[in-house]
This record gives sequence, C-alpha cells and structure tokens, in this order.
Amino acid sequence: MNLTGAKEQLFNAELREQLDAWVAKYPTGKAQSAVIPCLHILQAANEGWLAKPVMNALADYLAIPAISVYEVATFYTMFDLKPVGKHKINVCTNISCLLNGSDEVVAHLEDRLNIKLGETTEDGQYTLRQVECLGACCGAPMMQLDRDYHEHLTNDKIDHILAGLKS
Repeated sequence: MNLTGAKEQLFNAELREQLDAWVAKYPTGKAQSAVIPCLHILQAANEGWLAKPVMNALADYLAIPAISVYEVATFYTMFDLKPVGKHKINVCTNISCLLNGSDEVVAHLEDRLNIKLGETTEDGQYTLRQVECLGACCGAPMMQLDRDYHEHLTNDKIDHILAGLKS
C-alpha cells in the first residue's frame, strides 16, 4: 500500500509499519477488518483523537470507502473525534455500577477535577466521560483510566489512582 503527498505526512514510516502489520493479519482484499486496530494506532499517534483528515487517509490507505472508517469511529466510545485530555477517565454508569455508587464516583471526580461529564480540565490533563458498560460488573463501581480498569472504587482509591499519575 502506498501513500503519496500530503497523506504520506499523516502516516510516517513507523505508523505505516504498524498499520501494515495489522492489515497482514487478514486475507488479501479484507483490509477493512483492520480498521479498529488501525484507528487505535492512529488515535494514539494523534494526541488521543481522530481528525477527519486522518480517518480519510486511513480509508485511502486501506482502499475502502471513508464511511467504513467513520461508522466504526463514531460507533465505539473508545474513539474520540475531537481533542481530549492526556488521560481519559470513563466511568461506568450502567445499572450494576449505579447501584454500587457510580453516581458518587462521578460527583467525586467532577469535584476533584473541577469539570463536568464530557469536559476536559483546563490544563488538558483529564477528560471525564460516562459510559454505559465496561463489562466489569462484579467490580462495581468502576472506571477506565486510559486503558486500565479500576474496580471497587472509593473516594480514597480514586485519589490514590490520580495521585499516581502525577508521579
């Protein structure tokens, strides 16, 4: 697969190598199967979010319609289509977590970070979001911080987790 001109600037050689490694896992002509891992790679390389030109370039790179990339990127909450904080905090607010205090977790994080759900701190360090389910009901209430799950949350445990990020 080749990129030329402006698109080549979006994907450096290292990124192309990572994308190609995922594309190679699928049969010839089935590059669309690599959309999710490719979006993860590109989001990590672009300050945690996916700009439209990056998604368009991925579609071109995989030789698939742009809508095939957009429909994946807009469906999953793990992909962001606007700038976000360095650290993404997703708090599960589904029934198991809610019954076990996720509303208190959200209130504590909003107070601690001085933001509301859906917002990013002024310093660009944290984005706070609610999600429907992270599949860890037995550990409720829980949150995902970047790619790590934290279960059985208390205010003290949340404070300890956040303090660990600063060190």
